[in-house]
Amino acid sequence: MGLLIKNGVINTSNKSYQADILIENEKIKEIGTNLNSYSHEIIDASNKYLMPGGIDVHTHMDLDLGNYRVVDNFYTGTVAAAYGGTTTIVDHIGFGPKNCNLQYQIDQYHKLAHDKSIIDYSFHGVFQHVNRNILSEIKNLLNEGITSFKLYMTYDNMLQDEEILGILFEAKKLGAVIAVHAENHGAIQFLRQYYSEQGKSRPIYHAYSRPDSSEAEAINRMIYLSEIAGYPHLYFVHVSTKKGLDEIISARKRGAKNIYCETCVQYLTLTQERYEEENNGGLKYIMSPPLRKKENLEALWNGIEKNQVDVIATDHCPFLIKDKFKGINDFKISPGGSPGVEERVELTLSEGIKRGISVNNLVDKLCTNPAKIFGLYPDKGDIQIGAHADIIIIKKYNKTIKFENRHSAVDYTPYEGFIVDYVVETIIQRGNIIVNNDKLLSKQGSGIFLKRERKGE
Repeated sequence: MGLLIKNGVINTSNKSYQADILIENEKIKEIGTNLNSYSHEIIDASNKYLMPGGIDVHTHMDLDLGNYRVVDNFYTGTVAAAYGGTTTIVDHIGFGPKNCNLQYQIDQYHKLAHDKSIIDYSFHGVFQHVNRNILSEIKNLLNEGITSFKLYMTYDNMLQDEEILGILFEAKKLGAVIAVHAENHGAIQFLRQYYSEQGKSRPIYHAYSRPDSSEAEAINRMIYLSEIAGYPHLYFVHVSTKKGLDEIISARKRGAKNIYCETCVQYLTLTQERYEEENNGGLKYIMSPPLRKKENLEALWNGIEKNQVDVIATDHCPFLIKDKFKGINDFKISPGGSPGVEERVELTLSEGIKRGISVNNLVDKLCTNPAKIFGLYPDKGDIQIGAHADIIIIKKYNKTIKFENRHSAVDYTPYEGFIVDYVVETIIQRGNIIVNNDKLLSKQGSGIFLKRERKGE
């Protein structure tokens, strides 16, 4: 038996209108007015909003850092995602053993996610080192539906410019998307040591040691490397600063192509004053990049309104408070990461609409653009005939975010006390109701792995 959703206001990336949606065999069969059926389950969505299921293309489920492991696996993390209106994730996988190939970690993550995820999922590959064999693997993984790969310009497995260029040339040839964590490693290492020698170890020095210029310089350098390689598809993850966004805007104006900008909900709602919270509360916000000053937050919202920011994601990477508080005497010991996969859709809609940004623009950043950039469209990211019936039903209602009404396995939310005006009530994935009125209806493992399309030129 299929579904018939009646009387809701459909919101896509380009229009809003009232219509009914008929769903059969996991897909949208018909959209129109006054649709009727005696053989379908009927949902009355009167006075409610419909939008495509959210797509979060930046999560870290079951990430193992060696000394620490995130508390959400592919079950608990995707339950939280579903409750928040996200029906698809593309996970940034962790590093594997030294000198392992690209396929190794993909295989490990298939094992981690299989029979656990309740929503649909895919993975970004990750580069730890570069040689001919690694580059030759890209084509094989593209054929398996892994069409994007991440590289880091900082951390222990950071890549040098010549390695990055090798990847970019191969990506240009094959149509892969290269996601980049862009921060200047040398500047960060110098500043961390500089503050450490002065005994400055409070959480606020996490922000001071990763200044906005360290992000902007790395973005600038990466764009010029991309130019040398003929502009393959280049995706900047978690852009957190006005300076960083300005580098992307300037590059586009001078003719740079295939550049995509992601920011995350924490950089749109939280500022670096959080690092000064009493009783070491600032440790909960240790993440990289760090929270920024308010002018950066405003610049990112402005970038969303002007379509200079393409995607709003989360970088969901939750650690227990006891692990975060191991940095009580030195912020550098605290594992970096924060939850957010459940809060993203409701917070973005509430904060964005308050600022006068259209719901269609926000749907674009939460659903449609992520699907288009990462090879999931038109099956995902839109409400249209033939697409997967991934639909969320939203009511206008004031709700206070509290730890007690969260569903992640983590023991806090960084958004405690935020009031949202739009609440996700019903979540439908491929025609199946997986959450309704705060009740989980989906079984563990009901999500499927998604083979994604490459971008091409």
